[in-house]
Amino acid sequence: MAAGPGDPSSGPAAGARFFCTAGRGLEPFLMREVRVRLQATQVEYVSGKVFFTTCSDLNMLKKLKSAERLFLLIKRQFPFNVSSVNKGKIYNEMQRLVNDDPESWLNVISIWKDLLELDAKKKRLPQRDANLLKRKLGENDTIITKKLKAEQMQKTQENRECQLEKHVEEETLEQGGFLTNREKSQLDERQGEAAEAAGTPGQNGLTFRVSCRCRGALAKAFSAQEVGRIIGIALMKQFGWKADLRDPNVEIFIHLSDIYSVMGIPVFRAPLASRAYIRTAGLRSTVAWAMASVAEIKAGALVLDPMCGLGTILLEAAKEWPDACYVGADVSDSQLQGAQGNLKAAGLQDKIALLQVSVVELPLPSESVDVIISDIPFGKKFKLGKDIQSILREMERVLRAGGAVVLLLSEAHCKSLTGCESSIPLNSKGGHSGEPGSEKCLIPDGKTGTSETASPSLEANDQECLPQMPPFGSLVPVERYKVSLGKTDAFIYKYKKSYSSGLKQATHCEPRPSP
Repeated sequence: MAAGPGDPSSGPAAGARFFCTAGRGLEPFLMREVRVRLQATQVEYVSGKVFFTTCSDLNMLKKLKSAERLFLLIKRQFPFNVSSVNKGKIYNEMQRLVNDDPESWLNVISIWKDLLELDAKKKRLPQRDANLLKRKLGENDTIITKKLKAEQMQKTQENRECQLEKHVEEETLEQGGFLTNREKSQLDERQGEAAEAAGTPGQNGLTFRVSCRCRGALAKAFSAQEVGRIIGIALMKQFGWKADLRDPNVEIFIHLSDIYSVMGIPVFRAPLASRAYIRTAGLRSTVAWAMASVAEIKAGALVLDPMCGLGTILLEAAKEWPDACYVGADVSDSQLQGAQGNLKAAGLQDKIALLQVSVVELPLPSESVDVIISDIPFGKKFKLGKDIQSILREMERVLRAGGAVVLLLSEAHCKSLTGCESSIPLNSKGGHSGEPGSEKCLIPDGKTGTSETASPSLEANDQECLPQMPPFGSLVPVERYKVSLGKTDAFIYKYKKSYSSGLKQATHCEPRPSP
């Protein structure tokens, strides 16, 4: 019987602890996704991060769609108390992140290596079959010789660069006074012991780079570069690893704020949000996927984006739910050209049809569409004003009864639809009072409290505290989320068409007066 993603024997990362970064407001989407897609447990969150435990392999982890980046969790704890201690004491506390629990670092490194080795084995099997086929077809020996020679030259060049970087690194450490002669001697001794234990020469040991982000009070006392140096020197002393800023074996990610301290290892070099199948980026791919997931697309459904732009929403939907039919429309020829390029790059030309038409004059029969998903343009460039109501009326016309509309709306759009300037309550900091950025749900590992109690409150708060949107004709709002688009915020609204427009109108026809 094949091992499933919930089976501890299915991979080396059985029960491994991960965290993902996510755009503000997308935490509930990511929490649901890791539970369903990865069968994750111990799911909890802070603003912009979701923590979870899973035994899924790299192939499954790559499929996360609402996450920005994925990390193996090394350590997580409460923040440093900057206000009550001096800078030297904080320096020592930062070093203790490494020195107090070296086993946690080594365990995560071991899991990281196992993940990569397992993934490499899976890739080598089809590659070996492909190589056998090439040999059977009589691959030219000259080509093979040239490839081997090119690889040898590349390795020689890399060795020269590594030696040069090592020289620069050592010179920088000596000039900067980071290590005393005694510390250098101790470091060399530790490197030798680590190399002997690993059975490899010291110069071939693990190389690393520290990437650090500091926010809040800590950022005023320490720069990210200072924190990176402190942690880097601690790692060199403790494990005998070598710093390599250009091409390290492993990257250490550290995020220190007034709310928490988090350390992890990026599982993939490229962010999960950077889709390989999107040539020209439009709407953020994670937001587009979240909108499509809210729509609950069924097999055989006709899905329409009447203002498709570069087609990002349709791409995300078609990749995840391929058994539906998709139509994109836009009035801009240049946008449709960009969308066509994206469809070609993704291999979805036959799955998604594009039309150049106005959103208020769709050439579709009434009640012919099952799902509508659209990012309504906003900003200085797009001043729709009350046109938003005309757009919704046309969407209502083509949507069948029981169908869903999922829209990304700005605050101005919401005000235009409600006719009320105060319809969106904001807290004193200018953020939404129901924003899922409640940092109080952060619980350090080993402490009491779990995600299973924290996560429902997140989703409930997200639903209750967002602006209440009244019905629009037969369209009744059923879900709403506030999400970040970087410098601005927007709102994902889901409407359901509660009845057939024609039937409702007939029911409410005024009786003719008696002659």
